Amino acid sequence: MPVVGHQPPPFFKRGPAPLTRLAFFVILSLVLLVLDLKYRTLELARQGVATVLYPLQRAAYTPVDLYEQLGGYFSSLTAVERENVLLKQKELESAKWLLRQQHLELENQRLRQLLDMKAKQPVTSTLADIIHAARDPFSRRVIVDKGSQHGIVAGQAVVDEAGVLGQVTRVYPLQSEVTLVTDKNQAVPVQIVRNGLRTALFGASGGQLELRFLAANADVQPGDQLVTSGLDGVYLPGLPVAKVLRVDRDAAYSFARIVCEPAAGVEKHGQVLLLGLREALQQQVEETGTRDRPGKTKRGRKRDE
Repeated sequence: MPVVGHQPPPFFKRGPAPLTRLAFFVILSLVLLVLDLKYRTLELARQGVATVLYPLQRAAYTPVDLYEQLGGYFSSLTAVERENVLLKQKELESAKWLLRQQHLELENQRLRQLLDMKAKQPVTSTLADIIHAARDPFSRRVIVDKGSQHGIVAGQAVVDEAGVLGQVTRVYPLQSEVTLVTDKNQAVPVQIVRNGLRTALFGASGGQLELRFLAANADVQPGDQLVTSGLDGVYLPGLPVAKVLRVDRDAAYSFARIVCEPAAGVEKHGQVLLLGLREALQQQVEETGTRDRPGKTKRGRKRDE
């Protein structure tokens, strides 16, 4: 109940009217705006507020920065993986061309060596490519891409830049069959460079060669170089053929077992050189061909005369 002469205090203090407060703050804002624009009086206050609020601002931006960084990381990871795939493909292509270039360089080197050997030989020669090996698995023969149409005849020696490969044994119009020195039915008359000992070299199994029918006490040593002796009239003298690997002497046998390895790349290369026949053998082949040619009998020759 109210006391006599006193009024109860109001429950809420209302203060100025809302419209009055709005007008006051509008005027204050305009005054501060004009003062800051003209005299820049609030610059220090603005810097202080920015400094105080900077940690809060960075904390607010942290999730956004993390999202951007994660997005950039995954996008860069994808780009790096794609780039690695492209680089690997280019590397494989480059490796293919590099291997091809190395093969061509080796082939050019061998061709130069073959041409150099061709210049050293006193007979005509023909460069040929090995097409494939013969079908007989028990023989060592290859087929080359030169035949009778290219002037090839049976009996010609076949060499590479290192030595003797074999001999032409069968001739076709566009191809020829070459029997390698490692064939079991092939024999080459050779001479030991160290002492001049003449003998015959035969093909053996496993791509090796053997000197047969030499006495157990023959002067043959591992490492001896064997060259063609030229006694057969087919091979030019002095062509490298093989090197002695092992000499087995057994008192129980009359002959020594001498194993050799071919000097030429018998099973390796693709280009060979077909040496022409020596003059005496060439004349013999031509005379034989003339006698066997039809229409060239004595009566036929008389008609021609």
